Amino acid sequence: MVTELPVRIEFALPAGWQAAPPDEVGAPGVAFVAVRPVPPGGFVTNLTIAGEIRDPAVRMATIADESVSRVESVAESVRVRERADFSQGAAPGLTQLLDIKQEGERLVQCQVYLPVDDVHGRRTVLELVLTCTAGRFDEVASDFRRFVGTVRPVPARS
Repeated sequence: MVTELPVRIEFALPAGWQAAPPDEVGAPGVAFVAVRPVPPGGFVTNLTIAGEIRDPAVRMATIADESVSRVESVAESVRVRERADFSQGAAPGLTQLLDIKQEGERLVQCQVYLPVDDVHGRRTVLELVLTCTAGRFDEVASDFRRFVGTVRPVPARS
């Protein structure tokens, strides 16, 4: 993943979320991070945006499998709880829900993959991710759905 997205996007953060510098919150490989403040010592619930140019022939399931492998490389255990394809106009997207055990903590990660084709015929796949404790997932999942619904490509300037 790259720290600057290959396409311009716009989005709106849900109430209670704050943008944070990726490098300062331990997410140097992403383009954007938002956090939901918690009491000191607790896991910091976060939303991230990353993306890269991908060959349009690469299936979303392959990209999702790559993500699972990345998480497995840093976690004690990872289980794909759910995976589903969806349509985003002419381009197929994918969402998956992961159960993660990391440093003794049970986390849930919801990943959404959105393909965005640009005027040059390139396909960028955006990776939108919510990571939180298992106990907090029900509380923040609706925020994440609202956030995902606001992500839009910004037309290129001529």
